[in-house]
Amino acid sequence: MSKKKRYRIRNWGDYNKSLVKRGSLTLWFEEESIKKWHKATKVKGRGRPRSYADIAIQCMLTLKSVYGLPLRATQGLVESLIELLDLPIEAADYSTVCRRQKHLDIQLQEKNRNESLHGVFDSTGLKVFGEGEWKVRQHGYSKRRAWRKLHLGVDEASGEIVASVLTTNDFGDGEILPDLIEQIDSRLSQASGDGAYDSFENYDLLHKRGAKITIPPRENAKIRQHGNCKSPPLVRDEVVRAIRKLGLAEWKKKNGYHRRSIAETTMFRFKQIFGGNLHAILFESQATEAFVKCNVLNKMTALGMPESYAIP
Repeated sequence: MSKKKRYRIRNWGDYNKSLVKRGSLTLWFEEESIKKWHKATKVKGRGRPRSYADIAIQCMLTLKSVYGLPLRATQGLVESLIELLDLPIEAADYSTVCRRQKHLDIQLQEKNRNESLHGVFDSTGLKVFGEGEWKVRQHGYSKRRAWRKLHLGVDEASGEIVASVLTTNDFGDGEILPDLIEQIDSRLSQASGDGAYDSFENYDLLHKRGAKITIPPRENAKIRQHGNCKSPPLVRDEVVRAIRKLGLAEWKKKNGYHRRSIAETTMFRFKQIFGGNLHAILFESQATEAFVKCNVLNKMTALGMPESYAIP
């Protein structure tokens, strides 16, 4: 009988301190943020300039996500912080934050890296118009029950989210991979994902980026271009041949496929910290809510992550 490996955390002291810091109430406003807080921005079409810059709205949405507050309570929190710090700015009212949320352009804040990265890709469902477990058990799902899919690209080494896309639940993972790859500016040394990303188009895209591809073809995968053809061999065909020769389990082990679980760990952390629901009503606002949470998760990751090793 095979036994599962046991792991022990090497840096428990530092990791424990990082977990404590996640709950810290020490807050400050950068000087640059204060200067830009009320910087008027023009709107498309008719209407007066906006009274609050995007950075002000994003700041309030970040606090909303971190502390799990409704919009009204978020306004109250920011007003109290501004009063305590005696800052020359005002908090946006909750209706302004709600209205501006759907137009906000959220960029993932990555650390500057010179080295290439191993990207792992996966998706998870986030519930909209959620229903309680008792109601579902008694009366079943209602027609208004809906889901969104959050697609993530994660740096295998650090656990940092480097790409994110939110879609409705009728999009397949393989369709969204090009959008995730487009967001990654760093060189891709390797790209890993499950069989949902298997397609000749995705293989070609990743091959052009110079990445080693660790995406297992489907069980019934066939070789498109045979070996006696004068054209260069297709990358996916070479993977199919390698799996036929080594076996799927050995191929996964040899190519480090199981590091793909880092993406699943990131999904688990996302839902543990923020829950599996999206509270905004409009799709554009739901996307902003999800991307703000991704940024917050990156900040928590930067505070410290566990370094584990196998116990012999």
